Amino acid sequence: MNSTTKATTQQLPIELSQSLESDLNELRQRTLSKVGEEDAAYIRRIIRIERWSGIFGRISMVLGFIHPMYWVFGVLALAFSKILNNMEVGHNVMHGQYDWMNDPNINSRSFDWDNAGDSDSWRHYHNYEHHTYTNIIGKDRDFGYGLLRLSNDLPWRIKNTFQVFIYMLLSLLFEWGVAYHELAGDRVFSKKKNNRKKRLSAHDLKRAFFSKAGRQIFKDYIFFPLISGPMFLPVLLGNFLANLIRNLWTSTIIFCGHFTEDIHTFSQEQCNNETKGQWYHRQMLGSSNIEGRKWFHILTGHLSCQIEHHLFPDIPAHRYTQMAPEVQAIAKKHGIPYNTGRFSRQYFTVLKRIIKYSFPQSATKPKEPLTASN
Repeated sequence: MNSTTKATTQQLPIELSQSLESDLNELRQRTLSKVGEEDAAYIRRIIRIERWSGIFGRISMVLGFIHPMYWVFGVLALAFSKILNNMEVGHNVMHGQYDWMNDPNINSRSFDWDNAGDSDSWRHYHNYEHHTYTNIIGKDRDFGYGLLRLSNDLPWRIKNTFQVFIYMLLSLLFEWGVAYHELAGDRVFSKKKNNRKKRLSAHDLKRAFFSKAGRQIFKDYIFFPLISGPMFLPVLLGNFLANLIRNLWTSTIIFCGHFTEDIHTFSQEQCNNETKGQWYHRQMLGSSNIEGRKWFHILTGHLSCQIEHHLFPDIPAHRYTQMAPEVQAIAKKHGIPYNTGRFSRQYFTVLKRIIKYSFPQSATKPKEPLTASN
């Protein structure tokens, strides 16, 4: 079943939710018991690769005056570094997956990543809002990012006709969309006179946004081009292209994990008094996986295992590929769909969803609510 009607997905019956909770908790504890030096060595190795790739990339772009291929290799190396920094390092470290190491630099409290988004703002709306209220319409602001209509839960507006182009623009400027997300959300909630307790004032949010964005612009588009001397313009262009490649990659992977054709949406009423097992159930229905080789999973920050990430956001992500077969078996045991597929298939269904909901949908006959027997 896909999200063609509003609020057709029922909570998992209490008996099955208890069984699901027990099975997934057991898997979580068994995996956590293995976490240790192997995981610390892994993330430190990835960070070394990320940093040296960035250094090589920036130096190689400057050497472009010798031969243009040095510049090309430099752009690709810098893009590779930025992808690792954002996906396998930044995203996972800021989820607290490595806080147990007590490392002064590799921890969720102080880590700052290489993009325009303020880390503290991201930790709030992503770690708390998105992961707590995944796909709950009106509470999960990541569903469509406030720009795209991706289900019948939202009314159609004329602007939705052009949302394929909006999606393309969002993908190209994804770091800036993410950076502005918290600030835009505060403005929207303020207009609606929402009574939610604010984490920061509008002034503090603006200051955080412009401070981090300013530092990022200075680093990539002023400082490094300036110190390159006569290679100012090639380095400026190279930094722009590296950011563009990173934005396209991260946007595509994130959309494949959240907005494939068969993911489910939920109403706030459905999720009242939700048990942990029912929360697990919602995470599984609201996420999609992408199949691939080891290098592919690393480049996605293991968000190719989005189902496992939504179930266990604080477990070191490189263990998700080990957990995935067991999660799939648990899903099958409880009659829960496990959405996984090749990258090309998953991305095709993302585009299909974006296009489908760019047109007004007439009310459809509600489908039978999903239960373990469907």
